[in-house]
Amino acid sequence: MLWRHMVSAPKPTIKRARKLRSEMSLPEVLLWNILRQRRGGIKFRRQHPVGAYVIDFYCHEHRLAIEIDGIAHNMGDQPQLDAARDVWLAGRRTRTVRVAAQDILTDANSVAQSIIDLVRVQTGAKA
Repeated sequence: MLWRHMVSAPKPTIKRARKLRSEMSLPEVLLWNILRQRRGGIKFRRQHPVGAYVIDFYCHEHRLAIEIDGIAHNMGDQPQLDAARDVWLAGRRTRTVRVAAQDILTDANSVAQSIIDLVRVQTGAKA
């Protein structure tokens, strides 16, 4: 059963995820407006709580986390924190793909299509 493989989250993380859904950044909104259409039958969740983390976009069926990285992800200790999150998710059989916020602002459709293509390549699905 699929639910056995889901990683739960503590109540504060769930609460934070709910708040983040109402405060999404422009790149997140632009990408969500495309991903929510379920192109290729691929379902994503937005601001999905997993453990102590909230993943920007998550595809449970393919165990894929999409993280949108703005300029802040290059500052201070954020790169190390992001790497630790990626390792933690990988330990739970979830692959993380990081997308630059600027790339979404430039061409959200191309970014979304790249994500869909990545899932297809991983699963061997046809276009």
